Amino acid sequence: MKDGKPWVGDAVHDGATGRKAIVTDVQGGEAYVLRPHAGGGPAWVAKDAEKLTVITRDQA
Repeated sequence: MKDGKPWVGDAVHDGATGRKAIVTDVQGGEAYVLRPHAGGGPAWVAKDAEKLTVITRDQA
């Protein structure tokens, strides 16, 4: 986390999609590029940090 928001390398739950993900890039401090936490698949962009919840290794 950086300044209370998810940052690159954090495991998160994306409330907009209901999926677990890893933050791979933060663009302009507003758009979060996410990849699936497991199983592969395409990356997606989350534009609302309020819907991203950092999860611990126990929750992952």
